[in-house]
Amino acid sequence: MSLPLEDKKCLLDVLEGARAIEAFTTGLTAAEFASNNLVQAAVERKFEIIGEALSRLVRMSSPVLESITDHARIIGFRNVIAHGYDAVDHAIVWDVVSNYLPQLRREVEGLLGA
Repeated sequence: MSLPLEDKKCLLDVLEGARAIEAFTTGLTAAEFASNNLVQAAVERKFEIIGEALSRLVRMSSPVLESITDHARIIGFRNVIAHGYDAVDHAIVWDVVSNYLPQLRREVEGLLGA
């Protein structure tokens, strides 16, 4: 699939964010994540970037979004982290990292041919 340059840029931002989160959390347990403010902050920042990149794709009415499972929920998750920072549940963040982020990374890698 040939993608417009702006779509590719947004997808690369998503992919870089997902890979960074995986690098930050590899080898950690949920308890270690919950007790590490530095890793939490880094992961939350990358989720903000991922959500914002997907939000830009929405504003551009990109058909690529059809290939990204739960893109609306990912954007909503970004909004919770950015605007409800005081109510972020680290167990939920860990669940997303462990159970949903790998699928997002695979989908975006497939779209980019990476």
